[in-house]
Amino acid sequence: MINVDARECWTLFDSGARNTYVVPSVAEVLMTSPTPRTIRTALGEDIKETNTEAVLHAEIEGHPVSTYALVINDIGNDENGNPIEVLFDALATQQWGIRLNVAEEKLDLSHYPKKFVEF
Repeated sequence: MINVDARECWTLFDSGARNTYVVPSVAEVLMTSPTPRTIRTALGEDIKETNTEAVLHAEIEGHPVSTYALVINDIGNDENGNPIEVLFDALATQQWGIRLNVAEEKLDLSHYPKKFVEF
């Protein structure tokens, strides 16, 4: 779960995903804007389309994060049948120092940046 505007959202952290996605019920509390063109993406076994992007500001285990997200109607369900509300991609995971402990199904935030140093 991640916290988005005081709302707990069921989140899949996907180290193979190229984009972050949110469903419309999450996007309601985010700043959204239209995309300049329709974006089509293969997610699961379907091709998804969107014309809406969002800035996702969230809190993950007490750590604030921000990233760009695409708004799609349905991300899919996890292995237990729970609807996924946010799919957090590999680049955002890397940017925020989040490592996935797949064996224990936990997040490792020990590399979360205390400050950003740009070169």
